[in-house]
Amino acid sequence: MPSAATWTEWTRKLLEIKPDTSSRLLVSLGVILGVFLLRWVLLSLIYRQREDVKIRYRWKKTTQYIAASVTIVLVGRIWFEGVQSLATYLGLLSAGLAIALKELVANLVGWAFILWRRPFEVGDRIQIGDSAGDVIDLRIFQFTVLEIGNWVNADQSTGRIIHINNGRIFTDNLANYSKGFQYIWNEVPILVTFESDWRKAKSLLMTIADRHGQHLSQAAEEKLRMAARKFMIFYSKLTPTVYTSVEDCGVLLTVRYLCDPRYRRTTMESVWEDVLDAFAANDDIDFAYPTQRFYHNVIEGKSGARAERVSEQLPVG
Repeated sequence: MPSAATWTEWTRKLLEIKPDTSSRLLVSLGVILGVFLLRWVLLSLIYRQREDVKIRYRWKKTTQYIAASVTIVLVGRIWFEGVQSLATYLGLLSAGLAIALKELVANLVGWAFILWRRPFEVGDRIQIGDSAGDVIDLRIFQFTVLEIGNWVNADQSTGRIIHINNGRIFTDNLANYSKGFQYIWNEVPILVTFESDWRKAKSLLMTIADRHGQHLSQAAEEKLRMAARKFMIFYSKLTPTVYTSVEDCGVLLTVRYLCDPRYRRTTMESVWEDVLDAFAANDDIDFAYPTQRFYHNVIEGKSGARAERVSEQLPVG
């Protein structure tokens, strides 16, 4: 078997480089192969013992970062003989990166911030700036989300994958659907005509809201207590409710209830189907919509609020 010196001499002649440089190349290659071989062995052992996808993913990403860092340090010390101090080497490296690769450094710092503060993790549903989706990957310079919303209603997936620079964590507002409270308030506005029995409609809607949101209230109370240990979150009421207001076309009854962020569209569908069935069974309740009608105040107005008839206002000649 050829010795290391033989390989070095063969590499030098092939690439026509100095003996010292060819030696460094071989040592660097050996370091790279050795580090990533150890990573591969470690991952193989973990994959045999762990079936959970999340645990496998975390080990994969963690060992990747460690292997890359160790490789950079070791290879750097091979090529920079005059810089034997690790602190000095890392200081020079970071200073050079800060000057030449400003955006990449911002993304790298953003990645470190995400790992340290954990504003989100893989699996969370977030919105950063105009982009929203489920986080499916986190890398040194970018994280990846499976997009929701956009042209699709009610926070459903579009199927597109968006790669977002880690540095945006410092410049854009971040909303996390999954951290803290872990539930969202959803509202379904329902407009009924002025002629409808709106009190009866409100009672029906309250029953429907309880049917779809009441079971989450108890679970939400426990989540709220846990979230209150970390955030200043306070709700005096977690049970479903129905609010009343008036619009141009009728009485607006707004159903408000808690739901899981990923089941917003499903719960809205169930609520609307129950509303349609309930209103169809009651002749004194009807949906309102933009329309035009003639209103005769003298005939239709309340007795105490009717205008006087024109004939009564004309003087007798």
